[in-house]
Amino acid sequence: MNNDNIDNKEKFSWIKGVLGLMSFSTILPIKVHTSISYMAKVTWVWPFIHLLIGALAAALGFILLNLLHFSSLFTAILIFAFLMIITGFNHMDGVMDMADGIMVHGSPRDKRMVMKDTMVGSAGIMAAILVSLATVGGLCNILDYNFILGVIVIEMLSKTSLLTTALVSNPSNKGIGRFVIESVNFLNFIISTVIVAIISYYVCGFVGIFALLGAVIGGGIVALVARNNFVLANGDVLGASNEFGRAMALLFMVIGIIFLM
Repeated sequence: MNNDNIDNKEKFSWIKGVLGLMSFSTILPIKVHTSISYMAKVTWVWPFIHLLIGALAAALGFILLNLLHFSSLFTAILIFAFLMIITGFNHMDGVMDMADGIMVHGSPRDKRMVMKDTMVGSAGIMAAILVSLATVGGLCNILDYNFILGVIVIEMLSKTSLLTTALVSNPSNKGIGRFVIESVNFLNFIISTVIVAIISYYVCGFVGIFALLGAVIGGGIVALVARNNFVLANGDVLGASNEFGRAMALLFMVIGIIFLM
């Protein structure tokens, strides 16, 4: 992906765009490479790519719980590890960078400079730990209720959270995140979210819809915090939204299981 500008003479291919996005966001051996701006044209289908990743994680969880009889906690840890590994730890880096930037005293420009710094501070480390613990705790909780199908949905919803942040954020002038943010508009966001809602309801019933609400709220919170601290949003902010949104979806899913089932 050396070129960030799509060739205007190249005829756009949905298949190539989706496969390129899958290759970009996972370690799956897709081997379809294209420009960021090319992939950005299909950003709104990102949740459905991770529906597949969620299905793989749920299958792993089913094997660990029902065939190997692992505990819910150990299974939750391994599911989370699987999700991190298969996505190449792409987004947890955003959690750390954004947390470091937020904790800096100074102007939005100063905060953005710290966020882009390759060094990780104590705030970043603790943010990654807290988000990871919240996610593992949420996974453990839904597994305790034998709600393994929820694993499929929450991974899809992590990308809905990312799209929510992209929709209401102002892009920075540089970086991969700019193409993603500029590609998301109200129409394709609504289309994506409605399809996500249908899938969530089909897989998890009203609990899935409640989890979707959590993901959207999570994305909105990240966007608001980013705007107040950085004014502009970049790939780190979107990555943080992905991880925080998954944790928020799990929180709302657990609440939904308790009160809606």
